Amino acid sequence: MKRYPRDLTGYGANPPVAQWPNGAKIAVQIVLNYEEGGENNTLHGDPASEAFLSEITGAQPWPDQRHWNMESIYEYGARAGFWRLHRILSDLPVTVYGVATALARAPQQVAAMQAAGWEIASHGLKWVEHKDMSAQEERAQIKEAIRLHTEVTGHPPRGWYTGRCSMNTVDLVAAEGEFSYIADSYADDLPYWVKAAGKDQLIVPYTMDCNDMRFAIQAGYSNGDQFESYLKDSFDMLYAEGQAGRPAMLSIGLHCRLIGRPGRAMALKRALAHFQSHEGVWFATRAQIAEHWARTHPPQTKLRPSQMDLDTFVNEFGGIFEHSPWIAEGAHALELGPAHDTAAGVHNALSRVFRSASEDRRLSVLTAHPDLAGKLATAGKLTAESTAEQAGAGLDLLTDEERATFQELNTQYVARHGFPFIIAVKDNTKASILEAFHRRIGNDRATEFAEACRQVERIAELRLQEKLDP
Repeated sequence: MKRYPRDLTGYGANPPVAQWPNGAKIAVQIVLNYEEGGENNTLHGDPASEAFLSEITGAQPWPDQRHWNMESIYEYGARAGFWRLHRILSDLPVTVYGVATALARAPQQVAAMQAAGWEIASHGLKWVEHKDMSAQEERAQIKEAIRLHTEVTGHPPRGWYTGRCSMNTVDLVAAEGEFSYIADSYADDLPYWVKAAGKDQLIVPYTMDCNDMRFAIQAGYSNGDQFESYLKDSFDMLYAEGQAGRPAMLSIGLHCRLIGRPGRAMALKRALAHFQSHEGVWFATRAQIAEHWARTHPPQTKLRPSQMDLDTFVNEFGGIFEHSPWIAEGAHALELGPAHDTAAGVHNALSRVFRSASEDRRLSVLTAHPDLAGKLATAGKLTAESTAEQAGAGLDLLTDEERATFQELNTQYVARHGFPFIIAVKDNTKASILEAFHRRIGNDRATEFAEACRQVERIAELRLQEKLDP
């Protein structure tokens, strides 16, 4: 089977209503990354020095050497930046992404985090790349990170964010720990559930845009005003959406060695004052958001068409296009994925096969449809779907005169076009169906063939909505 693993649909046009506590319009979640002392360093057994997220433009790893300037920049984060941020943020709920080896080298900072009531989530064992690690090596690092984190803080981490992760990270983390959430995603403004390591795992997405890391990259911020302005604009947009009934989450990512610098810290203080000047703002840790989401929006079990085998798929959808299972067979062979686990997704796949078929095959679909209020309906021989659809438009309650009119129109229409009159009766009433009958019967065959095909697709769409999106 061709299966595409990425979910490019998510919640779509109608995300769940977050229902933040006390009717909050927005959840603001501040992350403080604590990485200083866990970065690449030959002292830590790494092959080269750190080269990521510092003040040094174009920094490169130095193989087998310590990098004095790089080390001192990271040391600033631990020695000065952390304490400045602690003074600014100590009265707010904060989630710390703590690299386990960095936490082990920071007993005073850990004590201060805990005294402030901050959540300390795991940021992995070391602040290094995982993309080239084997699954076995990464699993071992995850296990050791959990062990060391628990030893240093006194509690196992409830949340996880690797950051410099691999394609295996989420599954490995879900398998190794009972985490309330994993944050290795930037895919949404709301938490969402995934299947990872065979179980339901909550993802609480993080951010790369509302993140002070942009002070340390080429396409980033050059002064604090830019960061402040971006945070305010992000907050204002999400707050307005919350007022309109779609509350979401604003994630903010901070680093001790970056935002902890005086000129940047002032921008953070101004942005926080802006947030606090609004009513209905829920400042929360990621663990609190995860608890709320799991309680309010638990994982839902639903049909996953993209994961069905051929027989199951055809059994479920082979009758959506009337008596034409070959369409479902063709759709199953397409590159399906999470985007097709909805009515719109299955409809798109089925319609692609129908549209690409020869005119003769499409004609066979048209001729498989019954006459409206025809002899099959009178004899009770329609499919269950057609029976319900015709009944919904009142075609099962026709007078003898009305039935005779329909049957006469059916006869004329088939004689002229070579296939039955087809219309999505759920979109219509008895009167509008008759009006369309009289209007369309005189069309040339090509025009009416195209219209009948459109109606067939619409009927399929309505059937799928009833089946998959009740």
